[in-house]
Amino acid sequence: MPEADLKQQLAERFREVNGDHPMTAADDAYVTAQFVVLEELCAAQGHHPDAVRRLMLDGRLPLPGYLRSDGAEMVPADLFALADEAGGVDLLETWFTAHWADPVTGKAEWNAYLSGQYVCLHSVTPATIRRKDRLTAAIGAALDDPDTDSAHLHALVDELDALEPAFTAYDRLRFGGPTSRDTCIDAVRARFPRPDGRGVGSVGPHG
Repeated sequence: MPEADLKQQLAERFREVNGDHPMTAADDAYVTAQFVVLEELCAAQGHHPDAVRRLMLDGRLPLPGYLRSDGAEMVPADLFALADEAGGVDLLETWFTAHWADPVTGKAEWNAYLSGQYVCLHSVTPATIRRKDRLTAAIGAALDDPDTDSAHLHALVDELDALEPAFTAYDRLRFGGPTSRDTCIDAVRARFPRPDGRGVGSVGPHG
């Protein structure tokens, strides 16, 4: 199949998953700073773009995280790292899902990984996915506790902050609302300022 056809198929699959939302100049700038063009990553690491697109369409590698407004397929720089660690693409799903004791949860996380929507993490691995889930749950529990310890709450928020990038406006469109950074980091720091006066934006990467 010609490259243009595979690229078009991948763009169509991306929009099926994410919806058809416009990318602004600010979105493009954010994505260009955070991700790499698929063709450039393939050239640097010895992969053929068409072969990688086929793997994405076949549900063996994750879809691009973003489509830039010029049509470029934007992927994380470590796109191939998990497959390499697993011993190859053929072993990736089994290796990935084995990180969850419950097979149903493991399969659900695998499907989420394949969607390419784990743009909420600087590095997408089973360990960081599980840690993010635990942190957001712990932050939610702390917010519901009237006797919550402020220092503990800020420690949780700071750790989540270190895992997550800044996000961009496009993300809030495709996810249909605020991101986990909005609700679990920025809103918490605004609601519970630190004793020294530092609040939103005081720690970690915020874009």
